[in-house]
Amino acid sequence: MTTQRRIFAAICRQHIRLSWRNGQTVLAVSFLFIAITLLPFGLGPELKLLRALAPGLLWVVLAISLLTSLERLFQADYEDGALDRLLLVPLSFEAVVLAKLLGHYVALVLPLIAAVPLAGLLLNIEAARLPILVAAMLCGAPALVMAGGIGAALAVSVRRGGLLTVLIAMPFYVPVLIFGAAAARAGLQGGVDVAVDVGAYLGVLAALSAASLLLAPFAIAAALRAALR
Repeated sequence: MTTQRRIFAAICRQHIRLSWRNGQTVLAVSFLFIAITLLPFGLGPELKLLRALAPGLLWVVLAISLLTSLERLFQADYEDGALDRLLLVPLSFEAVVLAKLLGHYVALVLPLIAAVPLAGLLLNIEAARLPILVAAMLCGAPALVMAGGIGAALAVSVRRGGLLTVLIAMPFYVPVLIFGAAAARAGLQGGVDVAVDVGAYLGVLAALSAASLLLAPFAIAAALRAALR
């Protein structure tokens, strides 16, 4: 393994350890189940209504869980000077940003997606339909992480900028939520062309994630450099 790969892996592992140590992962998964547990009380005991709304509700809860974790994505490193030191490592700053975002994805997004099948059963989704929902989230989640990274980078120099981060990131979340919920609904409704419909939505989600992976690290790195000047 080259030196640059070792540095990339070390930054990623450090972010994962800090997320677990600070309780962010447990907090995000706990929020998911608290929200899913409370939703039936607000929607009533109608199981068909609950099943129809479940895909969109799960996507919204996933998005909110990620939004609540964005404030400290870069701000802690900005406040203690770690970002300045990361500029000096023998690795492009865009790669450093990508390493931190990958750590964020592993530490928070994967545990949330792993909890989705159980949350789906609580919302009366058939077990046979859950893989489609999980596949849609796996395809769309990278785009959510990258969009959240842009919001966190633009608000990094603002003290208690959590609300500003959410306001910046939310418009980027909307297309992912639309196509993600549509993919889940198409999979749950079934039908003759279900594979074609779901495949088309998954393709759009994968394209959004691929585009964000290519473009977001450069935008985030530029925003962080501007904040450090």
